[in-house]
This record gives sequence, C-alpha cells and structure tokens, in this order.
Amino acid sequence: MSEQPVAARPADPGRRQLTYAVLLCLAGAGLALYAATRTWSVEITPRPAPLSALRDAHTGGGLLPWLPALALVGLASAGALLATRGLGRRLVGALLVLVGLGVAAGGGYGLTGTDRGETSLHWPVLCALGGLLVAAAGVLTAGRGHTWPAMGARYERVRPAAPATGHGAVATGTGGRVEAGRTVAAWDALDRGEDPTVN
Repeated sequence: MSEQPVAARPADPGRRQLTYAVLLCLAGAGLALYAATRTWSVEITPRPAPLSALRDAHTGGGLLPWLPALALVGLASAGALLATRGLGRRLVGALLVLVGLGVAAGGGYGLTGTDRGETSLHWPVLCALGGLLVAAAGVLTAGRGHTWPAMGARYERVRPAAPATGHGAVATGTGGRVEAGRTVAAWDALDRGEDPTVN
C-alpha cells in the first residue's frame, strides 16, 4: 500500500509580510545612508594662473545634515518592527512613512537644489529610492502590522489550564514555585529528571 504524501504546511502570510517589511526597511535605509555619504556636488573656485582651481566636495550629509540621521532612524526602526506588536507596530509603521518621505525629499533636493559646480545625480536618485522603499515598508506595516506575529511568538510557553496531578506531581504555589515544606518532593522530582518549578 503506497503512502499518501504529507501536505506541505502553508506559510504564515503574516510572518512573510513582516519579513518583507523588515527587508524593505533595511534595504531602503541602508541604501539612503550609503548614498548620503557620497559626493553629491563639487564646488569649484577658480584662482588666478598658474594656481589650479579649488575643488570643495559636498556629500549629501554635508548638504543636509539631518539626512544620515533619518536614515539611521530607518535602520533602527527595522529592529523595532520585530520587537513590537499590535498598535505599537502600527505606530512604528507611521514613523517609517514619515522617515521615508523625509529621506526621499532629501534626495529630491539633491536633484534640484544643488547648483555648486559639478553635480552627481545618481547618488541623490539612490537616496530618494531608498527613502521610497522605507516609506513602502511603513505603509505595509501601518496597514497590516497589527496582524503580524511578534518576535518569538512561536516559542511562547502555553500554561496548562489545570495543574498536573498524579504520581509524579509536585505541589506548586503561584508563579510555578514549589511551596514551603515540599522540598523532599522537589528533590525527588529532580532525581526523576523533572523540573519541579514547572506546572
């Protein structure tokens, strides 16, 4: 008689969406932070011959000092997505939307607001793209984050409804601690390889 194939367990959509949001947040914030440290423009100051012109490079963070800070907030928020749940996670999502839009606005300024000699457009574009990725993670989190599992939820111990009874039972008090006067029973439980502090 042939064995029936075991059906694969369907993936948890909430856990998958949480993974997508964290990856979007990390990728977007990391990309924006890297782009903000690159040279966006070079200010050229001519000098009389035979002296060469002075070249003063400006990074995205030099032009907009708050830009790397916002990107770092986005990176930290990726960890907050894992550590929070429910309403707290949705608030983190709203924060990510604001951070992402701020970073994208900084990239937009790099495209239109720098007129200091030579300009490099690809770094502001990458910064804006990173901000949009962070904002997308925020939108996903604000809309669906309250349904996602919390970090370590699959490992949470479920306490039984009633204390165990029988030959190997150990009388316990509140919080699973052994009551006074039951030390002999506790040592017996340890000899049997049982944990007397667990109901």
